[in-house]
Amino acid sequence: MTSPALEIKDLQAWYGESHVLHGVDMVVQPGEVVTLLGRNGAGRTTTLRAIMGLTGARKGSVRVHGTETIGLATHRIAHLGLGYCPEERGIFSSLSCEENLLLPPQLKGMGPGMSLDEIYAMFPNLAERRHSQGTRLSGGEQQMLAVARILRTGARLLLLDEISEGLAPVIVQALARMITMLREKGYTVVMVEQNFHFAAPLADRFYVMEHGRIVERFGAAELDAKMPVLNELLGV
Repeated sequence: MTSPALEIKDLQAWYGESHVLHGVDMVVQPGEVVTLLGRNGAGRTTTLRAIMGLTGARKGSVRVHGTETIGLATHRIAHLGLGYCPEERGIFSSLSCEENLLLPPQLKGMGPGMSLDEIYAMFPNLAERRHSQGTRLSGGEQQMLAVARILRTGARLLLLDEISEGLAPVIVQALARMITMLREKGYTVVMVEQNFHFAAPLADRFYVMEHGRIVERFGAAELDAKMPVLNELLGV
């Protein structure tokens, strides 16, 4: 059997004195799309940051393709094939769209990242705006660029934080198509999403967080049966 793409056991994390994660357990298989649901402050973004080693202290176990990462620096974790797209996007405003795409280095030991042609086929908006400055892109185009930049590196395990937040429905639909295409290409995706209606049709499995812990886990086939619980936990 191949090892899980991501396996988390008893993950605890702190920001300074604040103990945020209280024993998170989670398994993501290669090629899965998994969504972390929960109210604001439940610990979802902190879970992604802790996977990347971006919190303060952290304890427990985080294995990426079988390699223990809990003692590794963030850049070492990234070189295992992880791509993290934070909520703030981090577009370089003085560079054009295409210059932003050409910036990331290829991860050694990974397969080649997507070519510009592949990126532009997946994101026609970016092809049209390739010469526009980062600051001149719309919020949705900046979000597409933030994800596309990760795909250039060769990372195959993607951590996406609230990529649909505040975007127009037509852009959200384009991002949904992107997730579907990435799954078809064999990428593994872990999404933090507040927009349940965006995440629900895309995910193979769901984890629900509350107060820094996983309180529910279920597959897509169980979604209808779990709606009463989700209504209670999320107000969806």
